[in-house]
Amino acid sequence: MSDSSLTITGHKVHSTGYGLMGLTWRANPPPQEQAFAAMKEALKHGANFWNGGEIYGNADRNSLHLLQEYFTEFPDDVSKVVISIKGGCNRGELVPNGSPENTRRSIQECIDMLGKAGKKLDIWESARVDPKTPVEITMRTAKEFVDAGKLGGVSLSECSAETIRRASKVLPISAVEVEFSLWSTEILDNGVASTCAELGIPIVAYSPLGRGFLTGQIKSYDDLDEHDLRKHYPRFQPDVFDKNLQLVNEMQKLAQRKGCTSGQIAIAWIKAKSGKEGLPVIIPIPGATTPERVAENCAEVELSANDVKEIDSLLATVQIEGGRYPEGHSKLNFGNSPPLEEK
Repeated sequence: MSDSSLTITGHKVHSTGYGLMGLTWRANPPPQEQAFAAMKEALKHGANFWNGGEIYGNADRNSLHLLQEYFTEFPDDVSKVVISIKGGCNRGELVPNGSPENTRRSIQECIDMLGKAGKKLDIWESARVDPKTPVEITMRTAKEFVDAGKLGGVSLSECSAETIRRASKVLPISAVEVEFSLWSTEILDNGVASTCAELGIPIVAYSPLGRGFLTGQIKSYDDLDEHDLRKHYPRFQPDVFDKNLQLVNEMQKLAQRKGCTSGQIAIAWIKAKSGKEGLPVIIPIPGATTPERVAENCAEVELSANDVKEIDSLLATVQIEGGRYPEGHSKLNFGNSPPLEEK
Protein backbone atom coordinates (compact mmCIF):
# COMPACT_ATOMS: atom_id res chain seq x y z
CA MET A 1 0.00 0.00 0.00
CA SER A 2 1.47 3.32 -1.03
CA ASP A 3 1.94 6.12 1.46
CA SER A 4 -0.36 8.39 -0.54
CA SER A 5 -3.30 6.12 0.30
CA LEU A 6 -2.85 6.70 4.02
CA THR A 7 -4.90 9.61 5.33
CA ILE A 8 -5.88 10.69 8.83
CA THR A 9 -8.15 13.67 9.43
CA GLY A 10 -7.78 14.49 5.76
CA HIS A 11 -3.98 14.65 5.88
CA LYS A 12 -1.65 12.31 4.03
CA VAL A 13 0.59 10.42 6.42
CA HIS A 14 3.54 8.11 5.92
CA SER A 15 3.24 4.38 6.47
CA THR A 16 5.61 4.72 9.46
CA GLY A 17 4.89 7.25 12.20
CA TYR A 18 6.93 8.51 15.12
CA GLY A 19 6.30 8.06 18.85
CA LEU A 20 7.41 10.98 21.01
CA MET A 21 7.07 9.39 24.45
CA GLY A 22 10.77 8.78 25.09
CA LEU A 23 11.67 12.40 24.40
CA THR A 24 10.01 13.61 27.61
CA TRP A 25 8.95 10.60 29.67
CA ARG A 26 11.97 8.88 31.14
CA ALA A 27 14.30 9.35 34.08
CA ASN A 28 16.80 11.29 31.97
CA PRO A 29 15.15 12.67 28.82
CA PRO A 30 17.45 13.68 25.97
CA PRO A 31 18.43 17.35 25.77
CA GLN A 32 16.36 19.60 23.54
CA GLU A 33 18.99 19.71 20.79
CA GLN A 34 19.04 15.92 20.52
CA ALA A 35 15.24 15.69 20.63
CA PHE A 36 14.92 18.28 17.86
CA ALA A 37 17.48 16.38 15.75
CA ALA A 38 15.51 13.16 16.14
CA MET A 39 12.26 14.92 15.20
CA LYS A 40 13.91 16.49 12.16
CA GLU A 41 15.21 13.09 11.11
CA ALA A 42 11.70 11.64 11.28
CA LEU A 43 10.44 14.31 8.89
CA LYS A 44 13.45 13.78 6.63
CA HIS A 45 12.26 10.20 6.12
CA GLY A 46 8.64 11.23 5.65
CA ALA A 47 7.44 10.05 9.07
CA ASN A 48 5.02 12.92 9.60
CA PHE A 49 2.45 11.31 11.92
CA TRP A 50 3.66 12.13 15.42
CA ASN A 51 2.10 10.68 18.54
CA GLY A 52 2.62 12.36 21.90
CA GLY A 53 0.78 12.85 25.16
CA GLU A 54 0.06 15.28 27.92
CA ILE A 55 0.71 12.23 30.11
CA TYR A 56 4.21 11.79 28.65
CA GLY A 57 6.00 13.56 31.43
CA ASN A 58 4.35 15.88 33.93
CA ALA A 59 2.38 19.12 34.00
CA ASP A 60 5.60 21.12 33.66
CA ARG A 61 7.24 19.08 30.92
CA ASN A 62 5.54 16.75 28.46
CA SER A 63 5.10 16.26 24.70
CA LEU A 64 3.12 19.47 24.37
CA HIS A 65 5.96 21.60 25.74
CA LEU A 66 8.46 19.92 23.43
CA LEU A 67 6.21 20.36 20.40
CA GLN A 68 5.57 24.00 21.24
CA GLU A 69 9.31 24.61 21.40
CA TYR A 70 9.93 22.66 18.21
CA PHE A 71 7.33 24.47 16.11
CA THR A 72 8.44 27.81 17.49
CA GLU A 73 11.98 26.99 16.35
CA PHE A 74 10.88 25.44 13.04
CA PRO A 75 7.63 27.15 11.98
CA ASP A 76 7.93 25.78 8.44
CA ASP A 77 7.27 22.29 9.85
CA VAL A 78 3.87 23.23 11.31
CA SER A 79 2.05 22.25 8.13
CA LYS A 80 4.13 19.12 7.56
CA VAL A 81 3.25 17.24 10.75
CA VAL A 82 0.03 15.54 11.84
CA ILE A 83 -0.12 15.61 15.64
CA SER A 84 -2.01 13.15 17.85
CA ILE A 85 -1.95 13.81 21.59
CA LYS A 86 -3.09 11.38 24.27
CA GLY A 87 -5.09 13.05 27.00
CA GLY A 88 -8.11 12.55 29.17
CA CYS A 89 -6.38 11.45 32.37
CA ASN A 90 -6.52 13.38 35.61
CA ARG A 91 -3.88 16.09 35.55
CA GLY A 92 -0.58 14.66 36.71
CA GLU A 93 -1.94 11.12 36.98
CA LEU A 94 -2.27 8.04 34.79
CA VAL A 95 -5.91 7.67 35.79
CA PRO A 96 -8.43 7.96 32.93
CA ASN A 97 -11.17 10.51 33.51
CA GLY A 98 -13.59 10.84 30.63
CA SER A 99 -15.96 13.19 32.38
CA PRO A 100 -17.12 16.23 30.39
CA GLU A 101 -15.20 18.55 32.71
CA ASN A 102 -11.88 16.75 32.39
CA THR A 103 -12.32 16.07 28.69
CA ARG A 104 -12.84 19.78 28.04
CA ARG A 105 -9.90 20.63 30.27
CA SER A 106 -7.61 18.20 28.49
CA ILE A 107 -8.57 19.15 24.93
CA GLN A 108 -8.48 22.88 25.59
CA GLU A 109 -5.06 22.73 27.25
CA CYS A 110 -3.67 20.73 24.32
CA ILE A 111 -5.15 23.21 21.85
CA ASP A 112 -3.79 26.18 23.79
CA MET A 113 -0.28 24.76 24.16
CA LEU A 114 0.13 23.94 20.48
CA GLY A 115 -1.65 27.12 19.46
CA LYS A 116 1.12 29.20 21.01
CA ALA A 117 3.36 27.89 18.23
CA GLY A 118 0.71 28.25 15.53
CA LYS A 119 -0.10 24.53 15.36
CA LYS A 120 -3.65 23.16 15.34
CA LEU A 121 -4.32 19.98 17.29
CA ASP A 122 -5.02 17.42 14.58
CA ILE A 123 -6.14 14.60 16.88
CA TRP A 124 -7.02 14.38 20.54
CA GLU A 125 -6.81 10.84 21.81
CA SER A 126 -8.60 9.37 24.80
CA ALA A 127 -5.59 7.68 26.39
CA ARG A 128 -7.48 4.86 28.07
CA VAL A 129 -11.11 3.90 28.66
CA ASP A 130 -12.57 5.44 31.79
CA PRO A 131 -14.27 2.60 33.70
CA LYS A 132 -16.68 5.11 35.27
CA THR A 133 -17.73 7.32 32.36
CA PRO A 134 -19.57 5.93 29.30
CA VAL A 135 -17.55 6.55 26.16
CA GLU A 136 -20.53 8.29 24.58
CA ILE A 137 -20.24 11.07 27.16
CA THR A 138 -16.55 11.58 26.43
CA MET A 139 -17.08 11.50 22.68
CA ARG A 140 -19.98 13.97 22.78
CA THR A 141 -17.80 16.40 24.67
CA ALA A 142 -14.89 15.99 22.26
CA LYS A 143 -17.27 16.40 19.33
CA GLU A 144 -18.03 19.93 20.52
CA PHE A 145 -14.45 20.90 19.66
CA VAL A 146 -14.55 19.13 16.30
CA ASP A 147 -17.85 20.78 15.37
CA ALA A 148 -16.42 24.17 16.36
CA GLY A 149 -13.43 23.65 14.06
CA LYS A 150 -10.95 23.75 16.93
CA LEU A 151 -9.96 20.08 16.71
CA GLY A 152 -9.28 17.90 13.69
CA GLY A 153 -10.50 14.58 15.05
CA VAL A 154 -10.71 12.16 17.94
CA SER A 155 -8.99 8.83 18.55
CA LEU A 156 -9.27 6.01 21.05
CA SER A 157 -6.61 3.89 22.72
CA GLU A 158 -6.44 0.48 24.40
CA CYS A 159 -10.19 -0.05 24.00
CA SER A 160 -12.43 -3.00 23.25
CA ALA A 161 -14.18 -3.63 19.94
CA GLU A 162 -17.52 -2.80 21.55
CA THR A 163 -16.18 0.54 22.79
CA ILE A 164 -15.00 1.38 19.27
CA ARG A 165 -18.47 0.67 17.89
CA ARG A 166 -20.20 2.78 20.52
CA ALA A 167 -17.82 5.70 20.12
CA SER A 168 -18.21 5.57 16.32
CA LYS A 169 -21.92 6.17 16.64
CA VAL A 170 -21.21 9.58 18.20
CA LEU A 171 -18.57 10.81 15.74
CA PRO A 172 -16.13 9.39 13.19
CA ILE A 173 -13.12 7.91 14.97
CA SER A 174 -9.86 9.08 13.38
CA ALA A 175 -7.74 6.17 14.63
CA VAL A 176 -7.44 3.55 17.33
CA GLU A 177 -4.07 3.24 19.03
CA VAL A 178 -3.23 -0.17 20.47
CA GLU A 179 -0.13 -2.18 21.14
CA PHE A 180 0.66 -4.39 18.17
CA SER A 181 3.92 -6.14 17.42
CA LEU A 182 5.43 -9.55 16.87
CA TRP A 183 4.93 -10.31 20.54
CA SER A 184 1.62 -8.50 21.05
CA THR A 185 -0.94 -9.78 18.54
CA GLU A 186 -4.09 -9.73 20.68
CA ILE A 187 -5.95 -7.37 18.34
CA LEU A 188 -6.02 -10.10 15.70
CA ASP A 189 -8.18 -12.25 17.98
CA ASN A 190 -10.20 -9.91 20.21
CA GLY A 191 -12.20 -8.15 17.51
CA VAL A 192 -10.35 -4.82 17.62
CA ALA A 193 -8.60 -5.20 14.26
CA SER A 194 -11.64 -6.63 12.46
CA THR A 195 -13.92 -3.92 13.87
CA CYS A 196 -11.54 -1.18 12.75
CA ALA A 197 -11.36 -2.76 9.30
CA GLU A 198 -15.15 -2.90 9.09
CA LEU A 199 -15.51 0.73 10.12
CA GLY A 200 -12.60 2.00 8.04
CA ILE A 201 -10.59 3.14 11.07
CA PRO A 202 -6.77 3.00 10.86
CA ILE A 203 -4.88 1.39 13.70
CA VAL A 204 -1.86 3.15 15.19
CA ALA A 205 0.49 0.47 16.50
CA TYR A 206 2.46 1.59 19.54
CA SER A 207 5.47 -0.30 20.87
CA PRO A 208 6.01 -2.01 17.49
CA LEU A 209 9.47 -2.98 18.72
CA GLY A 210 8.20 -4.53 21.94
CA ARG A 211 9.58 -1.65 24.02
CA GLY A 212 12.95 -2.27 22.45
CA PHE A 213 13.01 -5.99 23.14
CA LEU A 214 12.58 -6.97 19.48
CA THR A 215 15.64 -4.97 18.42
CA GLY A 216 17.92 -7.55 20.02
CA GLN A 217 19.85 -4.76 21.73
CA ILE A 218 18.75 -5.96 25.18
CA LYS A 219 20.40 -9.29 25.87
CA SER A 220 19.44 -9.76 29.52
CA TYR A 221 17.48 -8.24 32.37
CA ASP A 222 20.73 -6.82 33.73
CA ASP A 223 21.13 -4.68 30.60
CA LEU A 224 18.35 -2.43 31.99
CA ASP A 225 19.52 0.28 34.35
CA GLU A 226 17.89 0.81 37.72
CA HIS A 227 15.65 3.64 36.48
CA ASP A 228 14.35 1.76 33.44
CA LEU A 229 10.57 1.30 33.64
CA ARG A 230 10.88 -1.96 31.75
CA LYS A 231 12.29 -3.56 34.88
CA HIS A 232 8.70 -3.59 36.15
CA TYR A 233 7.17 -5.22 33.07
CA PRO A 234 6.38 -8.97 33.31
CA ARG A 235 7.91 -9.84 29.93
CA PHE A 236 11.29 -8.44 30.93
CA GLN A 237 11.61 -10.38 34.18
CA PRO A 238 14.63 -12.69 34.65
CA ASP A 239 12.52 -15.88 34.85
CA VAL A 240 11.01 -15.38 31.38
CA PHE A 241 13.60 -13.19 29.63
CA ASP A 242 15.53 -15.98 27.94
CA LYS A 243 12.33 -17.71 26.79
CA ASN A 244 11.09 -14.52 25.15
CA LEU A 245 14.49 -13.93 23.61
CA GLN A 246 13.97 -17.02 21.45
CA LEU A 247 11.64 -15.02 19.19
CA VAL A 248 14.27 -12.32 18.76
CA ASN A 249 16.94 -14.88 17.97
CA GLU A 250 14.80 -16.29 15.17
CA MET A 251 14.07 -12.80 13.84
CA GLN A 252 17.78 -12.05 13.76
CA LYS A 253 18.37 -15.07 11.54
CA LEU A 254 15.87 -13.71 9.02
CA ALA A 255 17.34 -10.22 9.40
CA GLN A 256 20.79 -11.51 8.54
CA ARG A 257 19.44 -13.07 5.36
CA LYS A 258 17.64 -9.82 4.48
CA GLY A 259 20.62 -7.62 5.32
CA CYS A 260 18.78 -5.61 7.96
CA THR A 261 18.11 -5.61 11.71
CA SER A 262 15.55 -7.61 13.67
CA GLY A 263 13.86 -4.33 14.62
CA GLN A 264 13.44 -3.47 10.96
CA ILE A 265 11.93 -6.91 10.40
CA ALA A 266 9.45 -6.24 13.22
CA ILE A 267 8.31 -2.94 11.69
CA ALA A 268 8.23 -4.37 8.16
CA TRP A 269 5.99 -7.23 9.33
CA ILE A 270 3.42 -4.77 10.69
CA LYS A 271 3.48 -2.80 7.45
CA ALA A 272 3.14 -6.03 5.46
CA LYS A 273 -0.06 -6.76 7.41
CA SER A 274 -1.48 -3.26 6.86
CA GLY A 275 -4.61 -3.40 4.72
CA LYS A 276 -4.15 -7.12 4.05
CA GLU A 277 -5.90 -10.29 5.24
CA GLY A 278 -9.02 -8.38 6.24
CA LEU A 279 -7.04 -5.99 8.44
CA PRO A 280 -7.29 -2.19 8.48
CA VAL A 281 -4.48 0.19 7.64
CA ILE A 282 -1.90 -0.16 10.44
CA ILE A 283 0.67 2.55 11.10
CA PRO A 284 3.56 1.61 13.41
CA ILE A 285 4.91 4.47 15.54
CA PRO A 286 8.34 3.41 16.79
CA GLY A 287 9.87 5.80 19.26
CA ALA A 288 13.54 6.79 19.19
CA THR A 289 15.62 9.48 20.86
CA THR A 290 18.52 9.70 18.40
CA PRO A 291 18.58 10.54 14.68
CA GLU A 292 20.47 7.32 13.99
CA ARG A 293 17.77 5.15 15.55
CA VAL A 294 15.01 7.13 13.85
CA ALA A 295 16.67 6.52 10.50
CA GLU A 296 16.97 2.81 11.24
CA ASN A 297 13.28 2.58 12.14
CA CYS A 298 12.24 4.43 8.99
CA ALA A 299 14.25 2.28 6.60
CA GLU A 300 12.04 0.52 4.06
CA VAL A 301 12.48 -3.25 4.28
CA GLU A 302 10.36 -5.29 1.91
CA LEU A 303 9.16 -8.68 3.10
CA SER A 304 8.15 -11.23 0.50
CA ALA A 305 5.00 -13.30 0.89
CA ASN A 306 7.21 -16.20 1.93
CA ASP A 307 8.97 -14.03 4.52
CA VAL A 308 5.61 -13.12 6.06
CA LYS A 309 4.50 -16.76 6.07
CA GLU A 310 7.75 -17.74 7.76
CA ILE A 311 7.24 -15.15 10.47
CA ASP A 312 3.58 -16.07 10.94
CA SER A 313 4.49 -19.75 11.28
CA LEU A 314 7.09 -18.87 13.88
CA LEU A 315 4.58 -16.79 15.86
CA ALA A 316 2.20 -19.73 15.89
CA THR A 317 4.81 -21.88 17.64
CA VAL A 318 6.42 -19.37 20.00
CA GLN A 319 4.79 -18.74 23.36
CA ILE A 320 5.48 -15.27 24.78
CA GLU A 321 5.74 -15.38 28.56
CA GLY A 322 4.40 -12.62 30.80
CA GLY A 323 1.78 -9.91 30.42
CA ARG A 324 2.12 -6.67 28.49
CA TYR A 325 1.83 -4.48 31.59
CA PRO A 326 2.36 -4.70 35.34
CA GLU A 327 -0.73 -5.93 37.16
CA GLY A 328 -1.88 -2.47 38.27
CA HIS A 329 -2.07 -1.21 34.68
CA SER A 330 -3.26 -4.35 32.93
CA LYS A 331 -6.86 -3.92 34.13
CA LEU A 332 -7.21 -1.06 31.65
CA ASN A 333 -6.02 -3.11 28.65
CA PHE A 334 -8.64 -3.17 25.89
CA GLY A 335 -11.01 -1.40 28.24
CA ASN A 336 -14.74 -1.85 27.88
CA SER A 337 -16.73 1.31 28.56
CA PRO A 338 -19.53 1.17 31.15
CA PRO A 339 -23.06 1.22 29.71
CA LEU A 340 -24.73 4.52 28.93
CA GLU A 341 -27.87 5.08 30.95
CA GLU A 342 -29.81 7.90 29.38
CA LYS A 343 -32.13 9.78 31.71
